[in-house]
Order: sequence, then structure tokens, then C-alpha cells
Amino acid sequence: MKLIYPKHHLVKTGPITRCQICNSFKLHTVLDLGHQPLCDTLLTKSMLNEAEKTYPLRMIWCESCTGVQIDYCVDGKDVYHPGYPYRSGISKPLADYQRLISHSLIEKYNLNKNDLVIDIGSNDGTLLSGFKKKGIRTLGVEPTNIAKYANAHGIKTLQSFFDIKTSEKIKKKYGKAAVITTTNVFAHMQTIGEVIMGVYNLLEDDGVFISETHYLLDVIKGGQFDTIYHEHLRTYSLRSLMALFKQYDFTVTDVERGSRYGGNIRVHVTKGKGRTVSKNVTNLLKEEKAAGLGNIQTYEKFARRVKVARLEFMDFLIKTKKSGKSIVGKSSPGRAVTLLNYYGVDKEMIPYIAEVDKGLKIGMYLPGKHIPIVHERILFKDKPAYVVMLAWHYGEFIMKRLKKAGLKSDFVIPLPDFRIVKNSKV
Repeated sequence: MKLIYPKHHLVKTGPITRCQICNSFKLHTVLDLGHQPLCDTLLTKSMLNEAEKTYPLRMIWCESCTGVQIDYCVDGKDVYHPGYPYRSGISKPLADYQRLISHSLIEKYNLNKNDLVIDIGSNDGTLLSGFKKKGIRTLGVEPTNIAKYANAHGIKTLQSFFDIKTSEKIKKKYGKAAVITTTNVFAHMQTIGEVIMGVYNLLEDDGVFISETHYLLDVIKGGQFDTIYHEHLRTYSLRSLMALFKQYDFTVTDVERGSRYGGNIRVHVTKGKGRTVSKNVTNLLKEEKAAGLGNIQTYEKFARRVKVARLEFMDFLIKTKKSGKSIVGKSSPGRAVTLLNYYGVDKEMIPYIAEVDKGLKIGMYLPGKHIPIVHERILFKDKPAYVVMLAWHYGEFIMKRLKKAGLKSDFVIPLPDFRIVKNSKV
């Protein structure tokens, strides 16, 4: 059987003029974030003397399918370069969360030792380790050098981009999979059609593809403009995901929501048309409609809120610096690059960003604004007046940990709305 897919599901590098999901021309600009660098292309000290590449970054909404996208695609080989610095296992809340995912899927689909689970964009193998510990066969597919780390720690991982050709290789060597997962990956891919048909090729007849991504409803409700960066080609609503899989021999059979990334959606897509659909799907579609995800006014209101949060943050930052008090950053997730570059915050305003021990980013510099990333032990030496929670979606966990370790600083939460958290209130 020839595995074919719609032409528009191969997103070309460069400007994008139609909806990546449904191919509609009915696109509206929600927010223009200017020209920005790639958020995970961190700089070494010597690179600070070189010209830095930036690309247009705009948040665009599709009136037809209600999906959100950016309108410029950077080549995936540039975005996911071998030195890509993200490791999911470093963050304890994320590692715990991924273990819970594996346990819930084992139970939901009655997985056993004969079943194969494949994770696409498997990073350091944190998610697969949960399946492996329960005796399930696992295989990761990861394009960056983090694959070497996973293999060294006993999680069998193929270092490759995932496409139809890769799916054929896997099928010949390992057989078909009962479950294929992607977490925080499916919104990133240029090769949507290749991935979906590769998944189709690898799944058993009743196999399920589970994709977890940022969720548009939470992004809009939470003013989360910082989830817009070049890796995130698309931000899905459930309605847009259903429009996507309607173009293939798949059925969206279930949906869950979670708190990861400040709000995520996990869709269960079963191979074949006409499968039984959970009430969760109908209920969430109704919720999206009630929340106004199909109306341009919702996105205009969102954009106004973002601009207010920016003014409040910058006003506070300037007043704090004028008063002689110190203010620094904590954590450097990809979203921090969007936020700081859009706000216009440089190292004069925030002299450094403190990162957790074992972080691959320590000793590097933030793209665009060139703020140095340093070991978080500096916080206890410098005792800054304020620490900005750039990974604000994990803010509560990080603030409690730092306070318990003896930090006396107050905290700044930039989003969903700007606020100060007194150390005594943590």
C-alpha cells in the first residue's frame, strides 16, 4: 500500500500563507512578536561576536479550523540541531508527570510484555522508562544527541527524524506497535503527513496514537503568548485536531486535559474510521465553543491582555532598577526567550538567569538578548531582591524549593498576569 498524504501536510521552509492543518486562507494575525532567534539555539561566549539569525514570529489564527500557527517555518534541521539542549528528565515535576502518563496508558489499553510502545521525539527516554519498568517493550525515536544519553541509560533509542522510511525500518526490525506516543512534539513537526502516515504504518489494527501538546484553550485563557516560538509551528484546539485527523484513516476517540506547560491536551487517535468516541470529546468541543475559540474577538482580547502584562512587567523592572534593588531570572525554558525578546529585556535589566544543577544550558547565553545562564547557587550568594520565575508554569514548585533551601528573595510571576509573590507568602 502506498502511503500518501495531503500536500499541505508537508510544511515548506519559509513564509506560510495557508493553514497548516486545513489549508484554509482564512488566517488572522493575533500577535506580532517581531523577529526572534531560535529559542533553543543557545550561544557560547565566542558566538556573541557573530551575527545572529532571527526569523519572523507571529501568532496566527485560522477561522476555519480554529487552530493557531506561526506564519514562518524554520527548517527542522536548524531547529533540532544535534546540540539541542533540552532534557526532560532534569525537571522533577516533568519526570513524575511522565511516569504517571505511562502508568495510565498501560492501564487504559491493557498493555503487556508482548506489546511495543514507541515514543517519537523521545528525548532522554524519561517517558519510556515508565513503560520499561512495567515490563513493556519500548523504542524511542529522537533526532538529537540526547538519544545517546537515552541509550547509555538503557532506553533503546533510534537517533533519527521520524518519517515513513523510518517507520518501515522499525516495522521490519521490531514489528508493529500497540501504542505510539508523542509529548510536546506533534505541534513542532514540518512533516505532519510523513509522521501521521509513518504512525499509521507502524500501528497494529487497533493501535492508538497519543499526542500531547500545549492546548489552545489554556494558552488563550492564560495569556500564554510565550508558548509561541519557532519550534511550535502549531497550537492545537481539539476542533483543529479533529479537522487534521479527518483527512486520514483515523478517529479521535478520547481526549484528556492536563496541567503540563501551563495546560495541555492529550488526544487519543485510534487507527481506522468509525471507532467509538468518548463523551470527553463532545464535552470539550462544547467547552471550546462556549469559550469563544471560534471568534476573532477572543483573540483580540487575548492580544490586549498580553500588551498590558508587558507594560506592567517593564514598568516594575525599570522602577526596581532605579531604586537600586537587584532583580534576576530563574530557569531558561524556550518560552523565556520569546518573553524576554518580545518585552525587550537585556542583561542590563536582568544580569543573569539561574539554572538548576545538571542543566545543559549552564555557561551558555540566551539567544537574542545574550543574558548569561549560570548555576542557581549564585542566588544564595547574591541574595537578589527579586527573582523572576521564567518557568512560571512550574513557579509554585520552584519557589517552595528555593525558599526551603534558604532563599529570602521575593518572586515575580510574569504570566498569566503580572504579580509579585512575597517570600513570606510562599
